[in-house]
Amino acid sequence: MHSAAHSPAPNDKPDIPESPDRGDPLRGMVFDIKRFAVHDGPGIRTTVFLKGCPLRCIWCHNPESMLRRPEIAFYPDKCIHCGRCLEVCPLPDDRKLDREYCTGCGACAEVCPSGARVLCGRELSVDEVMAEVVSDKAFYDNSGGGVTVSGGEPLAQPAFACEIFRSCRAESIHTVLDTTGYAEWEVLAEVASHADLVLYDLKCADPQKHRELTGVSNEVILENARRLARTDKAMIVRIPVIPGYTDSPENIRDIGKFVSSLGDSVKSVELLPYNRLAEAKYHQYGYSDYELEGLDPPSRGELLALAEILTSLGLRVCLAGDIIC
Repeated sequence: MHSAAHSPAPNDKPDIPESPDRGDPLRGMVFDIKRFAVHDGPGIRTTVFLKGCPLRCIWCHNPESMLRRPEIAFYPDKCIHCGRCLEVCPLPDDRKLDREYCTGCGACAEVCPSGARVLCGRELSVDEVMAEVVSDKAFYDNSGGGVTVSGGEPLAQPAFACEIFRSCRAESIHTVLDTTGYAEWEVLAEVASHADLVLYDLKCADPQKHRELTGVSNEVILENARRLARTDKAMIVRIPVIPGYTDSPENIRDIGKFVSSLGDSVKSVELLPYNRLAEAKYHQYGYSDYELEGLDPPSRGELLALAEILTSLGLRVCLAGDIIC
């Protein structure tokens, strides 16, 4: 059985931030560690992706990051129908491989000979993460890079994120927090205090529109941005440009005006063009149909037009990491 699970709908989310995981600070749920990343902060970086996010952005290109628990990705084109997954699945026969009941134990992925089933989400220790991180320290040193903790939403695992940052600092490795800012202020303040730079996402200026697109209002996000700026923490604001959703001149101008009010803490604004990587993932993880399937990314000309709005407000603007003004 390969029954489809439903992707959590935006309006399933509450008005207030979810309580973060304050469990074992030395262990966390990680869904990927990407080496040689070049768009997650300065220089060559290793990005540690933590699982779990309180937002449900309709364009999310990492749907496997939403839930805190492990999940199984299924690639039907790789399946050779050997039946080994059925043999090891611990569920009752009438529920075997049914995503509605799957616990993410990973037994099916372990025995799959073709890679058709892949476990997403591993509980790792800080030492295990650092073993991968430290191996590329020479690249960080030569490029001005370092380690970025992203998600999902890393503020959902704040103790673990803090321990990664502390360990990086002990190794003189530059650290970046990539966040939506949707959390209790005390949580953001604590995690950000251990990072050298914060990448801060601002998606939509209008609170109601923000709720429609992400499942939550932006009031907490904007207030946290104001408070973080007052600490003089270095920030880069990133705006996802989603055609038909966040790319209106009015939205970009309103976000730009807000960013201008934050002062010198914001070093630049980066426009992140929509990509179509999520389309296949939604099917692989058994979520309901992807709402933006077939949507084309913005052209460079369209991005430059939006960038001009921001530069007219005196902001330094980047396109996917490339400074244009």
